Amino acid sequence: MSLIPSFFGNGRRSNIFDPFSLDVWDPFEGFPFSSAVANLPSSARETTAVANARIDWKETPEAHLFKVDVPGLKKEEVKVEVEDGSILQISGERSKEQEEKNDKWHRIERSSGKFIRRFRLPENAKLEQVKAAMENGVLTVTVPKEEVKKPEVKSIDISG
Repeated sequence: MSLIPSFFGNGRRSNIFDPFSLDVWDPFEGFPFSSAVANLPSSARETTAVANARIDWKETPEAHLFKVDVPGLKKEEVKVEVEDGSILQISGERSKEQEEKNDKWHRIERSSGKFIRRFRLPENAKLEQVKAAMENGVLTVTVPKEEVKKPEVKSIDISG
């Protein structure tokens, strides 16, 4: 895992405002523009950390399995969709905790906001049989695979 944010590639959003990466090392600490992150609108700070919901994609002989870490979310706050016949889209939103006037926050590391992840599924995916289940903060999406037909092999006699 890289501590340097990715600005390019894979269609993934940058994670430069992730509070965890700022904990590790800030090379610009003390410079006049280092407070720029603190002055961002709250909506920009809220959505960046959740935007990179952690997902594992494993292929077995029977199916493609997606496991998504969504701690603290209810199944009603997560949506699993198949778009355009080949795109699996997993999205959701974690609400921000209500602040009381007398509360004094010492640290905020848990992220809130929206996330969305999209995956192009292979041609052998059975999209009409996709299933999703949530247990202990982990969403598991199962996309069954069609049985691969083995090509018929015909032996040819060699003359000579």
